Amino acid sequence: MDIAHIAYDIVIVLITVYTVRHYVFTLNRLYGKQRHPFVDIDTANWPTVTVLVAAHNEEAVISHSLEALVSVSYPQDRIRVVVVNDRSQDSTGEIIETYVKRYPDRIFHFNRKEGKPGKAAALKDATELVNSDVIVVFDADYIPGRGLIKQIVSPFFDPEIGLVMGRVVPINTGRNLLTRLLDMERAGGYQVDQQARMNMGLLPQYGGTVGGVRMATLRDVGGWLDNTLAEDTDLTYRALLRGWKTVYQNRSECYEEVPETWAVRIRQIIRWAKGHNQSLRRYTGEVMTSKNVRFAERLDALLLLGVYAMSSVILLGWVLGIYLFYMGDMKVFGGYLPILALISYSAVGNSAAFFEIAAAVYLDGGKNRLRLLPFNFFNFMISTLSVTRGIVTYALAKPGSREKWDKTQRFRKQSFIVS
Repeated sequence: MDIAHIAYDIVIVLITVYTVRHYVFTLNRLYGKQRHPFVDIDTANWPTVTVLVAAHNEEAVISHSLEALVSVSYPQDRIRVVVVNDRSQDSTGEIIETYVKRYPDRIFHFNRKEGKPGKAAALKDATELVNSDVIVVFDADYIPGRGLIKQIVSPFFDPEIGLVMGRVVPINTGRNLLTRLLDMERAGGYQVDQQARMNMGLLPQYGGTVGGVRMATLRDVGGWLDNTLAEDTDLTYRALLRGWKTVYQNRSECYEEVPETWAVRIRQIIRWAKGHNQSLRRYTGEVMTSKNVRFAERLDALLLLGVYAMSSVILLGWVLGIYLFYMGDMKVFGGYLPILALISYSAVGNSAAFFEIAAAVYLDGGKNRLRLLPFNFFNFMISTLSVTRGIVTYALAKPGSREKWDKTQRFRKQSFIVS
């Protein structure tokens, strides 16, 4: 019984901390001073840029991304697009070659036919051939606007900035209920969570796509690691520990395709959970003891590392609460039962970022979407179970075993037209 009480108390503390975190970020985003220090730079002595487009069996989407990239408003003599074609077995390679022929001085085909699987390994191999000042990374289904590259690159005029992250916005929102829920979830994560951390001088997270990396930073931290499922989170923390800053550009929007079926969504969540918890295991100790990081940044970095672990904590709290109640050891008036009710409400209402989502939808001007907010309960529950499954399978994996990279399925048709 004592062990159950101690574990339950720890769960209470953790969930309370994350609940407060959600409220602080949301209130800051609604009422605090907003920082957008770099987004309006248009004329400058722009650095050289290599855009890496990660592609694996992307015949349905790759042309849309390349069409957008050849139209960006960045000096043509300062930018090159390298499509990292990682062992595609469909017509991705043929489509890329048609663009290479049309734009021989701007688009290049890195045809990777062997090596370790996974995006991080592919980027690592491609980067060995890059000598530009900045790398900008996109996944193959992302469609940038004309001014996006300048907006992503402009923060690098500050020599302390090592990583830059833009905002991801779903392009297939209207497909079904799931895509609408993911649109709201993305809005909460970027419009509120990321921007609040930018406002407060904390740790915005580099997200692996729609992001820029200073080449000097990448070299300083040892390059891409090819033994991780979350190369973005991994790079965020290695840069932090080396003293580099990360910037979030909320107004720098790029458009993605979110999963349209729950099966694809679940596989995506499981991969994210495994990758994020790899970083949790690797960097928690270093973040706690680092002298290069301010206390506020260190605290935020630790809480960010624990985000995916909280799904398992929430489930443990529910199990412990039910156990204590039916064992007759729940203190009805002494605190435990009211706290169980509070935690259940807070877990569903805040760990799923309901408050953040509502604020983000309000800030985006889409009030009608708030009618879908209650349906996020189902998204929350499925994500909680999927993350927990990812954590358990990662924990039970044999030491040194290679994690499988599950590519997110595309649903877009080749006839899709970019407006």
